Amino acid sequence: MTRGSIHIFDQETIMNYESSVSANAVAVETIQEGGRRAMRGWIIAAVLFTLLIAAAAAAFILTRSQTDATKAAQEAAKKTAGQTVTVVAPGRDTVDRMINATGTLAARREIPVGVVGEGGRVVRVFVDAGDWVKQGQTLLSIDRAVQTQEGESLKAQIGVARADLQLAENEMKRALQLVERGFISAADVDRRTATRDAARARVNVAIAQLGAATARTANLDVRAPVSGYVLQRSVEPGQTVSAGSGVLFRLAQGGEMELRAQLGELDLAAVSIGVPAQVSPVGSAQVFTGNIWQISPIIDAQSRQGTARIALPFDKALRTGGFANVAIRAGATTAPILPESAVQNDKDGSYVFIIDKANKAIRRNVQIGDISVKGIAITAGLDGNERVVLRAAGFLTPGETVTPKLTK
Repeated sequence: MTRGSIHIFDQETIMNYESSVSANAVAVETIQEGGRRAMRGWIIAAVLFTLLIAAAAAAFILTRSQTDATKAAQEAAKKTAGQTVTVVAPGRDTVDRMINATGTLAARREIPVGVVGEGGRVVRVFVDAGDWVKQGQTLLSIDRAVQTQEGESLKAQIGVARADLQLAENEMKRALQLVERGFISAADVDRRTATRDAARARVNVAIAQLGAATARTANLDVRAPVSGYVLQRSVEPGQTVSAGSGVLFRLAQGGEMELRAQLGELDLAAVSIGVPAQVSPVGSAQVFTGNIWQISPIIDAQSRQGTARIALPFDKALRTGGFANVAIRAGATTAPILPESAVQNDKDGSYVFIIDKANKAIRRNVQIGDISVKGIAITAGLDGNERVVLRAAGFLTPGETVTPKLTK
């Protein structure tokens, strides 16, 4: 109800208004409470996240510290124990001393054959390189038409000389009969005697001339002076040859071959006649066994080498002038044997590393000898009872502590 400008509310309206105000206040308070709760949740989450990160960092730092400690312990252990190396106790073994060399194949006794007589035109050649011949066998024949006619002429001269001799002898007989009767003087008998003797001499001269001509004709055929193997032929039919034509054939007497091996002074002094050798011609898989039959008495002043001649049996694979390798057995030696991996070299020479009782690496200078399939013979520096580093010795330093691992 309104009275003038004054509004008069009844009791119910006032109560409704108060109720509305109270409800709003409650709602506001509820909203504020929810915000406070949300804020507390975020704060808790942030705290938990921070704690989680801190725990992870602590765990990482702890793990890293343990790893570093482990590595440090391992490094310390390595420094104390050293690297592991394989060692071997070589002992002593007997090895054959082998001298390896090279040389040239040749006939042991090479016989050059040329024209013996006056020569002429070659009619026929009977042999070729690679043939076997016997002593006295005809190698080639030369045209002998002129020599044959000369021989016939000399035979005729012998006949004339014999006729003159017969006439002189008959006259001599008649003169002896007449001198007894006094029809001729003693001087006539002497003249007839001289005539007879001269006729006899002419017969002998003619016979000698025929013999010489026959010998010259026989020398027109070139014959083998020895039995052997024909290495070379340098003549063809139709060719004109003479004493100045040089070598027509080369023969290997008996087919015997040899290797002329070039050896240094020390190696030459270590071999002797009769020592066996294994010869391998270049380009052939065959190996031939021979023996040294001659050692050169001189040393070449330039190369400081000498020749050892090794006799070989005949084989077509052995070609004169060919190149070959040879392994000569020159006795045996007893020494420690090491594989090549154990021996090192530098400007001071050959050396090995041995491991002493304190497991320290010690450099030991050595002298090496012959190399065989067993390894390298050590002629000085080791007695065979040492522990020698087998491999990787080049990575060691003298005095370094190692862990040796013995192998057989």
